Amino acid sequence: MSTTVNDWLEGARLRTLPAAAAPVLAGAGIAAGAGGFSFPRSLLALLVALLLQIGCNFANDYSDGIRGTDDFRTGPPRLTGGGKVRPKTVLAVALGCFAAAAVLGLVLVALSGKWWLLLAGLAAIIAAWFYTGGKHPYGYLGIAEFFVFVFFGLMATVGTVYVQLAHAPLSAWLAGAGMGLYSCALLMVNNIRDIPTDQEAGKNTLAVRLGDTRSRRTYVAYLVFAPVLIGIGLHSHPIVIVAVVALEVAGIITCLPLVRGARGKALLAVLANTGKLTLGAGVITFLAALI
Repeated sequence: MSTTVNDWLEGARLRTLPAAAAPVLAGAGIAAGAGGFSFPRSLLALLVALLLQIGCNFANDYSDGIRGTDDFRTGPPRLTGGGKVRPKTVLAVALGCFAAAAVLGLVLVALSGKWWLLLAGLAAIIAAWFYTGGKHPYGYLGIAEFFVFVFFGLMATVGTVYVQLAHAPLSAWLAGAGMGLYSCALLMVNNIRDIPTDQEAGKNTLAVRLGDTRSRRTYVAYLVFAPVLIGIGLHSHPIVIVAVVALEVAGIITCLPLVRGARGKALLAVLANTGKLTLGAGVITFLAALI
């Protein structure tokens, strides 16, 4: 079986990486605003988050591939499901990403001196695997958004702040909640696109459970409320207010194609733009927290 670099990049699903990077950026900004910024710790937190996301994506490729879920895909074939790479190879790459995340996480915990954070890291790896792995993956039960909100919202943001300040102010929790909603929006638009094939494969995502119309409304709600939560947590400085309004406007523009009924491949552009919006929200939160 022959594969290209592009095949592996597709397997890594780069469009999802803003969900990992944005909350860390937000947390780094809050730590900096409080006078406790540490570049090495922020960088380690970012690398851990990215490796967990990539590992989760490869684990998803492996699990869905051997389960046969990807047989119903209409998009580009996956590494495992498309027969491009042996399942054991994809599994090894996923486990390698998790192992690298664990090692870097251990270094981060050692620097912070908060050893109980190892439990949080272990929970994140377990959650990444059981998204579609195991006998009863929660990604098939319609509760994936809850875990995404917790791990790629609250935990990533608050954790980044905590390893630098040794405490987590309310602003970190609110920003984390906002980042979590952006991450949920990324997952939701992806699953809206896959509703027909997921129904056929028996994958009961939240989008499948809600149905097409209510899923679209939920996606819009995520993008509307995310900037509000972030804004509440930051200072009521005029620039912060402008930043929140800008995120709201960008969110409305991003969701317009979906509101107008975009389907199938047309949703790929919405997914990409949601990723850009999520990353942009992380950058804006970083800058706004410095004020």
